[in-house]
Amino acid sequence: MITSVGNQKVKQIVQWNKKPSLRNREGVFVAEGLKMFSEVPQSSLKEIYIADGFLEGIRKTERSRDIWGKLEECGYETVSEEVFSKMSDICSPQGILFVARQMHYTFEQMAEASDNPLFLVLEDIQDPGNLGTMIRTGEGAGISGVIMSKGTADIYNPKTIRSTMGSVYRVPFLYAEDFHATVRRLREYGVMVYAAHLRGEKCYDEFEYRRPTAFLIGNEGNGLTEETAELADTYVRIPMEGRLESLNAAIASALLLYEAAGQRRRGA
Repeated sequence: MITSVGNQKVKQIVQWNKKPSLRNREGVFVAEGLKMFSEVPQSSLKEIYIADGFLEGIRKTERSRDIWGKLEECGYETVSEEVFSKMSDICSPQGILFVARQMHYTFEQMAEASDNPLFLVLEDIQDPGNLGTMIRTGEGAGISGVIMSKGTADIYNPKTIRSTMGSVYRVPFLYAEDFHATVRRLREYGVMVYAAHLRGEKCYDEFEYRRPTAFLIGNEGNGLTEETAELADTYVRIPMEGRLESLNAAIASALLLYEAAGQRRRGA
């Protein structure tokens, strides 16, 4: 059992939680909680830490057999409650924490995985919680992948990981080295690109999304840059009552994705 907060492994976890450059250099990320652990691919796991006294709680979970099987096969380290609190980045630590290998996808993998892809394309989304919610919503809507500008929040930020509720393991994603060139490539693949924009002349539910589709969503405060918006085939507007100027970026993406998903499901 690790009982010292000065332990080198403990210090390393703390640094990985705080510094994206270190996570990326080592190709890892840190996640916490039984749900995130139960859904992480076993082949991705590198290290597992369990707070002393939490093992009994695991035995009482509905999925205890699966959890125990995974723990026994992968191995784990027990740590004191004080140490676990140090390693955790949340106010109420969840008792199990692990280090996993980062996932990597290519544009070709995402674009060619489906005959009728649906993409979410994000420019400079700043809030990790928003990003995680978008990925989770995207999985529910059946997207083929998420393409992000380099200025978008870190997908391996612990808050982003938590917000995905496990979807990060299943939804392909990439940070585009050249964001504008990547959007152009989507069009070359026959993908219709729609920009969520206040200047849209038609509402989002007036379009047909049964063909290959991508939705461009911009920064929470500033929306899409003009240069990015101009890459779209057309603008779509989300109608709003009252004095609102815009919706939360995650809410906007949910409306667009589920409109597309509904049309495809109904064949409308």
